[in-house]
Amino acid sequence: MEGSIKDLADIRFEKACEMLKSAQSNLEQGDYKTALNRSYYSIFHAMRSVNCLDGFDSSKHSGVIAHFNQFVLKTGKMDSKYSEYIKKASYCREKADYDDFYVVSKAETEEQVSNAKEFVNAVGAYIGVK
Repeated sequence: MEGSIKDLADIRFEKACEMLKSAQSNLEQGDYKTALNRSYYSIFHAMRSVNCLDGFDSSKHSGVIAHFNQFVLKTGKMDSKYSEYIKKASYCREKADYDDFYVVSKAETEEQVSNAKEFVNAVGAYIGVK
């Protein structure tokens, strides 16, 4: 049995919340690189939850981000400041995952996890999660 588009948005949002919870746990444990990864993915899955309401999905991260920026942020449906949150989270995740010499600070990680929490909460309000 197939669910509705709203069901899909809720499932994707739930995944975003799970990633955020993992990011917070990793931060508390001092596992900063993993916390950056999980905080990025919380933002990513939150964007996918919104994008599916338009019937859009992409196999590429850049496609998910571009659609969200164009149809949600640039149209004023959500605050445009989130564009910077997305860019910074993507940059930090790529550095943490692929740059062997990238040193992650606690402060940077705290900022990224905090931004992810704010973003996920804003998406929850936007899609009407209770």
